[in-house]
Amino acid sequence: MASGEALTTSGYIVHHLTNLSVGQGFWTFHLDSLIVSGLLGLFAFVGMAKLASRASVTNPGKMQTLVELIVSFVDQQAKDTYHGRSPLVTPLAITIFIWVFLMNAMDLIPVDFLPVLLGFAGVHYFKAVPTTDPNLTFAMSLTVFAIMLVMGVKVKGVGGFLHEVFTVPFGAKLAPLNLLFRIIEDVAKPISLSLRLFGNMYAGEMVFILIALMGIWQLPLALPWALFHILIITLQAFVFMMLTIVYLSMASESHG
Repeated sequence: MASGEALTTSGYIVHHLTNLSVGQGFWTFHLDSLIVSGLLGLFAFVGMAKLASRASVTNPGKMQTLVELIVSFVDQQAKDTYHGRSPLVTPLAITIFIWVFLMNAMDLIPVDFLPVLLGFAGVHYFKAVPTTDPNLTFAMSLTVFAIMLVMGVKVKGVGGFLHEVFTVPFGAKLAPLNLLFRIIEDVAKPISLSLRLFGNMYAGEMVFILIALMGIWQLPLALPWALFHILIITLQAFVFMMLTIVYLSMASESHG
């Protein structure tokens, strides 16, 4: 803790919801979100690469079988949802699902474990779940949004893309209204994508914090909620992945 004094209930909650930050104002960097998300991404990348290098057709191990099931599942979802041709969609979907799942899974670590452990090293604030940080979820959704725009221009060409922007859905005579509707639609996509993931994970983290406040009486509640939360963290990774595929599919299809 920041001081040796015992925290009040509200102080305990605020302490666990405060990021390890540097900088001020717009240029504030949440180091915990950057460090944890980066390490988990590196762990997933290196782990998948090593597993692929050791993959066996005749004698696959349990981990290889699990990864193959995940990859096959995501690949099928991409094929069923994305109707165009792009070598990017399936690898992007697999990356998103595994990375977001790992970040969400940090919520299963006891809420006091990392703060107390890092407190011995002088780090008094540390949020271990990157997806409870709206800055990270917005950054991810804006990246998906940028890919969506680039893919739309690549598939339809600049002329076709602009034609769709100014003529759909009401025709060329109502071009300003079409443009307004397109802006609202496009702005809503990254906002909803990011806030859905952030809101669900933030609420789950709050429940864990409130359970931890119960002291010894938390034991009958912590395990059932953790087991139920496994479903939530998996579902939220799946939803983020599926919406990404849907948005890319919409960007690649002609609506004229």
